[in-house]
Amino acid sequence: MKLRSTDPLLRRLSLTNPIHFLALGFGSGLLAKAPGTYGSLAAIPLYLLMSYLSLSWYLGVTLLLMLVGFYICDKASKDMRVHDHGAIVWDEIVGMLITLTAAPAGWGWLLLGFVLFRFFDILKPWPIKWLDAKVHGGFGIMIDDVLAGVFAFLCLQGVVYFAS
Repeated sequence: MKLRSTDPLLRRLSLTNPIHFLALGFGSGLLAKAPGTYGSLAAIPLYLLMSYLSLSWYLGVTLLLMLVGFYICDKASKDMRVHDHGAIVWDEIVGMLITLTAAPAGWGWLLLGFVLFRFFDILKPWPIKWLDAKVHGGFGIMIDDVLAGVFAFLCLQGVVYFAS
């Protein structure tokens, strides 16, 4: 795995800064190819820790991480002086947590949730693409992935329902 060491915008960030560390998905956003995919993968250990929480606590923590994400992503993008740089992957982490809400236990469900989230995050069907293009700042960085997470969640829960 190659790091993006040549990107001059990344020199404006530091992993020792807690806001940058989180915005960069614990460093996963620094990987040169497919940082969004690595950011989504970085959500899995966090999800596994949170999967032991009750549904109400899981939702509360996810909501908190989303709200904090508006600030984190806004601050990192302002520090980089660019909107929604690919290395900012906190939005993918939150999107994955939304996708995996109330997912059944098992690696197969986790994998399906990951694939569904990446599908919606990459293809950006309407209104995700519209939000991505029209809404700016930390809210804009987050909202398209939040909605991709909601779409993926609905699909995953549909599969769970019909597979039962």
